[in-house]
Amino acid sequence: MTTASSITEGAAESGRALAAIPSPGISALHLGPLTIHFYALCILAGVVAAVYWSERRWAAMGGRPGTIMDLAVPAVLLGLVGGRLYHVISDYQLYFGPGRDPIQALYIWNGGLGIWGAIPLGALGVWLVARRRGLSMSQLSFAIAPTIPLAQAFGRWGNYFNQELFGGPTDLPWALQVSLTDAGQLRPGMEPGVFTYHPTFLYESLWCLGLAILLAWLGRRYGDALRGGRLFALYIMGYCVGRFWIEYMRVDPANEVLGFRLNNWTSIVVFAAALAYFVWAGRRLDRFSTRVLPEGEDEGTQIIGTDSGAASDPHTGDSDAQSR
Repeated sequence: MTTASSITEGAAESGRALAAIPSPGISALHLGPLTIHFYALCILAGVVAAVYWSERRWAAMGGRPGTIMDLAVPAVLLGLVGGRLYHVISDYQLYFGPGRDPIQALYIWNGGLGIWGAIPLGALGVWLVARRRGLSMSQLSFAIAPTIPLAQAFGRWGNYFNQELFGGPTDLPWALQVSLTDAGQLRPGMEPGVFTYHPTFLYESLWCLGLAILLAWLGRRYGDALRGGRLFALYIMGYCVGRFWIEYMRVDPANEVLGFRLNNWTSIVVFAAALAYFVWAGRRLDRFSTRVLPEGEDEGTQIIGTDSGAASDPHTGDSDAQSR
C-alpha cells in the first residue's frame, strides 16, 4: 500500500509539487456491519445545508415553515435516481461491455452522479408536490436557486474522499496528491510516476460557493426582475460556465464528441436553453403566480393574474383575473 512518504518521493522524482493537498487516508467508516461512505456524507451535508437555507428564504417570503422539507424528500430521491441514470448512460463503458460488471452501476457510494440528470428529476419532485398544494413554482425556484450550488459545494468534496475526477498533472502549491488504489493500481486519469494533479473538485466547490453568494445578492438586489424562474435560470447559466472550464481540465476517461467531452457539450446546450428561458420569462413576468401558501389558506402574497387585461384595485391588489 502506498504511504505518504512514497507519494512525496514520487512527486519529487516526477518534478511535481512537494507542498500539496494530501490525499485522504480513508473514504469510509466501518461500524460493525455498517459502512458509512464519506461520499454519501458530503452529499447529505449539502442537502441539509440547502434545505435549512431554503426554509429560511421561503419563510421570509411568507411561506409556511416545513414546506421545503416536504418538497426535499421526493426532490432528493428523484434527484439521486436522475443523477445516477445520467452518469451510467453517459459513461456506459464503465459498467457495460467485456470485463465489466453491470451491477456496479448500482453502487452509488463509489461515486458517479450527473448533475444534468439530478436537477431535472429533482425539479419534477418539487413540481409534483407544488402542483398538489397549489404553490407557485416561480416562487419556489426563487427560494431554492442559491441553495443548490451551496449543496453542490459540499457534495464535490465526496470526489476528494474517493480520489476521483481530478485534473491534469500540476506542480502548483495547491496541487492534489492522488495515491494508488489499495491494489497498487493507477486510478483513472493518473499517469505513471505522477502523484499531484489539479484539484478540480476544489475548483468546482469554490465556484459553486461563489455562485450561491452571488445569486443570493442578486435576489435581494433585483428580486422583482428575477421572478418567474429567472433567478434559477441564472443559477443554471452560472453553473454551466464554471462546469465547462472545469470539465475541460479533467483527465478521467469520458466519451468525447468533436474533441470535447460529452459534459462540455451538455454545458453548452443547457446554458443556451437557460438563456432562452431567461429572455422568454422576462417578457411575461406579470403572468407568474406568487402563491406561497397552499390553496384555501390566507395568502402571504397576492396572486398575480394571468389575464393581462384584468381590472385590479391599485390599493388592495385585488384582481378579477383567474390566479394560477
